[in-house]
Amino acid sequence: MGSRLTTTTRRRLDIQGFECVDDAALAPVAPWLRLAFGLCAAMAGVGTAMASPLILLLLVPIAALAALFPVHPFDLIYDYGIRFLTGTSPLPRRGAPSRFACGLGALWLIVTAWVFQAGHPLLGYVLGGLLTAVAVLVGTIDVCIPSLVYRSLFGFPPRRDAAKQLDAYEPTGQKGKQE
Repeated sequence: MGSRLTTTTRRRLDIQGFECVDDAALAPVAPWLRLAFGLCAAMAGVGTAMASPLILLLLVPIAALAALFPVHPFDLIYDYGIRFLTGTSPLPRRGAPSRFACGLGALWLIVTAWVFQAGHPLLGYVLGGLLTAVAVLVGTIDVCIPSLVYRSLFGFPPRRDAAKQLDAYEPTGQKGKQE
């Protein structure tokens, strides 16, 4: 587990709603933020592969709780277990974009389970496969498509390098010649 965040990872986590958490606190636990989505992806993938409305519906309350509260239920596995083995701090609270993603996931799970139950397996596999793929993206490389949708609707956080870019901009091309 690295103790430093890349600019790309930091931006992706800001988009998910961690823009108020400083780098020193976030860097050691950032990989563990993926655990919840990795577990959701695994369960959604199994439910989809088995065309099982029951397995998909078992994920709905987990996703709904994650949408309602700033702590994902699967974060508790880390907070009350894994962190004591790793010697790291608790996970930061999840922001509105991440919770929006979980709410969207809960609805998507309900629709996918209903589609399988209604006897439309091809559509169920497509919906479940897409849901699993979206969860795999956030669970592996921190790309959260629903958080991007949220940010497109409600605004993106400022880029952390914006101040540096403004300082580096010189309209006359005379950078470094000021006193």
